[in-house]
Amino acid sequence: MACRPSRCNEEIDMPRPSRPSWASRSGLFRLLASIALLAFACLNAAPEAQAQASSKLDEPIAAPYWSDAWRGWHFYEDPEPEVRDTPEAQPKTPALPPPTSPAAPTPSTRPARAPELVEFERLQKAVESYRNIAIMRPTEANVRRYMELEAKVVARASYFADVAQRVAWATPELDPTVHGRPVNAKALEVFDRDQLLSRSQSITSLGKDHVLFFFFRSDCPYCHAFAPTLTAFEARHGIKVVAISVDGGPMPGFADARADNGIANTLKVTQVPAVFLAQPYTGQITPIGFGVLSESELLERITTVSTPAAQAMLPSVNRQVVLQ
Repeated sequence: MACRPSRCNEEIDMPRPSRPSWASRSGLFRLLASIALLAFACLNAAPEAQAQASSKLDEPIAAPYWSDAWRGWHFYEDPEPEVRDTPEAQPKTPALPPPTSPAAPTPSTRPARAPELVEFERLQKAVESYRNIAIMRPTEANVRRYMELEAKVVARASYFADVAQRVAWATPELDPTVHGRPVNAKALEVFDRDQLLSRSQSITSLGKDHVLFFFFRSDCPYCHAFAPTLTAFEARHGIKVVAISVDGGPMPGFADARADNGIANTLKVTQVPAVFLAQPYTGQITPIGFGVLSESELLERITTVSTPAAQAMLPSVNRQVVLQ
């Protein structure tokens, strides 16, 4: 668009800037004063900030894990372990003195083991080892080695038995054939005769205040076979036999047999024939045996159970029953 010729030569009036007034000058002075005060404050705070920055620079800065190539690329990393108080920083409690105990015997004061014991243990372990090896691997060499060692052990045991026998022959106090049942036939005959007489006298004395309870059944063949032995025993040794019929039937040789009044159940008689030793005035009853017994067995058992030592040995077998 072209200018009109009439206005091209005309002077264009431009607005001239006016001088600032006093109010605007005073506002400018305030702004400059504020900037000066702010700069002064920053200069005063600069040394403290610089000191803090220098102290932070002195501290080691943990580098992030992505900046170290040797760590590799990890999405997570374990946190740094917490630094706990060292034992030096904790207050120390005074240590208590250890409790006094008797001094243990030193190895030098212990008595030395006998060389025979050491040799015996070594021999025992060798026998066990050779036997186990021969069992697991029964080769000719292993079995032969075990048998040779076993033969040596048997020879030593046989020699020990010979020495023990000689010692017993020379020392009557240690000879079992002198104090126990003899092995010689003639001596054994004398021993049995003396023992029979002694036991018979004991039972005769025992029969003054004791009786024998004989439990039977009239249909029991063993009871019928045992009845004559008890009849002869009563006549020979003077102890009374009281026959008690469990089923109420009779028994030959015992015309005065009694019917069971419940005493068989009290004594738990489950098998016949059965024999018990009873003392009527005290009510103490002790079992002698069940089944058919010989006269010698009756003598041995009655004299054995009637002793105070035997009654104390098995107190549970003795019963206290009120006899009517």
